[in-house]
Amino acid sequence: MYAVIQTGGKQYRVEPGKTVVVETLPGDEGAQVVFDQVLLVSSGDGGNVNIGKPIVAGAKVTGQIVEQGRGEKLVVFKFRRRKNYVRKNGHRQNYTAVKIADIQA
Repeated sequence: MYAVIQTGGKQYRVEPGKTVVVETLPGDEGAQVVFDQVLLVSSGDGGNVNIGKPIVAGAKVTGQIVEQGRGEKLVVFKFRRRKNYVRKNGHRQNYTAVKIADIQA
């Protein structure tokens, strides 16, 4: 069984027992999280697929926050040739790792 959820402006395919890294969510490690923006629910055997318009009514995905962390450092380098313009910046994106516990459809 799997589902497609929407959080943080992105869509994720989730399954029970799997860990998914999403945009930062409020809460400490061990806190329960409920995703109610479920776009699709499938039984996983290819037989029963429930597609929402735009969301599946009454469906929700529950999970538990495993980690609140920061991603790898990215270098943002801007350069314009012959214009004496060079800018170097760094960025680390915050994230939340969530372990999916249950899909209710």
